[in-house]
Amino acid sequence: MTNIFVGNLSFSTTQDDLHAAFAAFGSVERVNIVTDRDTGQARGFAFVEMTDRGEAEKAINGLNGKDLHGATST
Repeated sequence: MTNIFVGNLSFSTTQDDLHAAFAAFGSVERVNIVTDRDTGQARGFAFVEMTDRGEAEKAINGLNGKDLHGATST
């Protein structure tokens, strides 16, 4: 299992958006968009867990710097 930090996300990015983007590279176990505990507002970053390390590395290389809802992911 590989846990990937995804930063600089647009506040309009959903878990489904991230799941679809990463699933193009392999099996996604879980997507967690971090939110503010008081307001529930997305904080602009997330964690994506992928089953296979090689697929995770391909996803990182393929998605790093790509635009998703107007923000460039890191």
